[in-house]
Parts: sequence; C-alpha cells; structure tokens
Amino acid sequence: MRICQVTNVDFSLRHFLLPLMRGARDRGHEVVGVAAEGPLLDVPRAEGFRIVTMPFARSLNPLAQGRAFLALRHFLREEKFDLVHGHMPISGLLARAAARSVGVPRIAYTCHGFLFNQPGPAWRRHLALALERAAGRITDVYMTVSEEEAEDARRLGIHPGAVAIGNGRDPAIFRPDPQARARIRAELGAEGPVIMATARLVRHKGWPELLEAMREVPATLWVVGSRLPSDHGDAMEREFSEAEQALGPRLKLLGYRHDVPALLAAADIFCLPSHFEGLPMSIIEAMLAGLPVVATDIRGSREQVREGVTGALVPAGQVAPLGEALARLARDPALCARMGAAGREIALDRYDEARVVGRTLDLLGL
Repeated sequence: MRICQVTNVDFSLRHFLLPLMRGARDRGHEVVGVAAEGPLLDVPRAEGFRIVTMPFARSLNPLAQGRAFLALRHFLREEKFDLVHGHMPISGLLARAAARSVGVPRIAYTCHGFLFNQPGPAWRRHLALALERAAGRITDVYMTVSEEEAEDARRLGIHPGAVAIGNGRDPAIFRPDPQARARIRAELGAEGPVIMATARLVRHKGWPELLEAMREVPATLWVVGSRLPSDHGDAMEREFSEAEQALGPRLKLLGYRHDVPALLAAADIFCLPSHFEGLPMSIIEAMLAGLPVVATDIRGSREQVREGVTGALVPAGQVAPLGEALARLARDPALCARMGAAGREIALDRYDEARVVGRTLDLLGL
C-alpha cells in the first residue's frame, strides 16, 4: 500500500511519526511523510523516507489554513495514496478533509490531544469540538494516545469507534545506564540529586512554576528543550533570568539535546508540570530510564504516573505542591529508586514502542 503520514511540524514527525513510518515500511508498504519544513526532517530523510513539505501553520488563520489545504489537496490528488493518516488537531483536520475531497480509499487519524480540552476562549473550544465532530464523520480509523480522550471522542459524538493506542519508546534506548550516568554527571559537574525536565520552552509546559518551586528544592535542575519557530507566546526570558540569579549553578539550561537517553540515565528525578498534554512521550522516556516522575494531575500524565507508586501528581499551575513533591524525592534516594523501578516495570508493559507501533499498524489494516 501507498501510505501518507501527515503532521504539522518537523518535531512531531521526527519524535512521534518516525517509528510508525519505520514499522509500516518494515511490513512492505511505501510510506511518505508530510510536515512543515524544519531541521529535524534530516533524520527521516537520512533513513530513506520521502518527506514532502507543506505550508502548515499552527494557528486558526483561515487564509493560512486555506493555502495549506489547497497545497495538500493537490499533492494527494497527484499521488493517489491508499491510506492517509493525519496527526495533530489542525494538520489532522486538513489531511482528512483533503483526502476525502480527492477520494482516498482509507482515512485515519490519531489524536495527540484535543484543542477543546486546552485552556482558551469558549468560542475556540466550541469551534474545535464542532470541527472534530465533522472530521470524525469522514474518518475510518480513529485513534487517540490517551484513554481519557478516547472516552471523550465516544462520549461527545466525535467517533463511536475511537480507540486509545498509547505512545511508546524503545526500552533498549531509554534505560538505566551506569556508564552514561557517570560520563554525563562528570561532564555537567553534577553533585547531589538532579531533577530533569524535558519539554519545549513554552509557558503551558509549566516552566514558570517549576523554576519558582526549585528555590526550595535541594537539587539541581537540568532544563532540556528549546522553542519551535512556530511556538506562540513569550520565551519567558524574565522567569529564566530570575531563576538563574536565584539558583546559580543549580540551574543548567541545556537546550535541545540529541542525547536525552544518556541525560535521563544521569538524572535522579523527572518533572513535567504541564497545564495540558496528550500522553507525554517524555514521561514514558523517564519511566523507562527508571526515574520517579513528578507531573501535574492532567489528562495523559495521570494515566502514566501512579501516585505514591511511580511518582507524584500535583495540581497544575501551583508552585507549593510541586516544590513539596520534588523536595520529598530529592531528600530520599531510596524512595526515588523504588519508584523509578516500579515505573520502569509499568513502562515496559504498557509503553514498549514495538508493541504500540504493532497495535497501530494492525488497526490501520497494514
């Protein structure tokens, strides 16, 4: 079969779609990836995948979305794919609408988080729900990464057959690694407990709360991540500048890194204080690396973190509970070890990349 995988930006194609593209190719199918141009497309291109770029915009601007739709529709009409599989709210909507308009035989969608579940004005939430319902009617295979959002899709009349397929990472890559731990800690001069947070540098990932909470936590914070060119909102220069002054050498801004597995192996605690998520890959990576996880009690994250067993869940947007949970773990290495081991066991059972990809390909009929 000829398959087209469509997403919004290079980051999501590289980190979310590439394992699925590899799996489909391994089963003998031709796979083409579609996303906005970006530097992270070099990896799938180096692996021999054909990557086509489209003028996708991460906004509700109707003119920008109209241009993207027309470009995508023209491409799909010329290529005559057997299956189009869309991802992310806006690019997934455009992919399904364009595929339907040119008669693609099979249309699939994976929801990585609903826009109507995110904070924002009521008109945007209502519009997002209406568009999801309309697109659901032309979707043959409807998947979500989280159980809660599969239930939302069925309950709200978006798609009666919505199935949660989860997310996955390779446990051979993300794992406890004593050699990497020693090397990275020496490289970064780590002494004492290290808390690591991996996320794009956008406000809704909870960076302001984490930076403030760290003032009372006896540990070092490794900030791993950067901003995408299409990210909205300010870059939180003031918050990071104030944190650098307050924390001094206890704060290390590491930027975007390609050695995240080694960094996780070198850390002691993982934190993701997001305001909303789908089913965070970063938490899966941390669990496979054997780290306890402190996350916010939101969709997705609360499916992964078991309170008191593999980590802690705290209210989103609040500094004090976040700081208390991190400080408790930072002061108790034995508790970190027990929670981290329990988290890895659960992740091996639920979030093994090969199993998740296999389930997804089976649902797609590949």
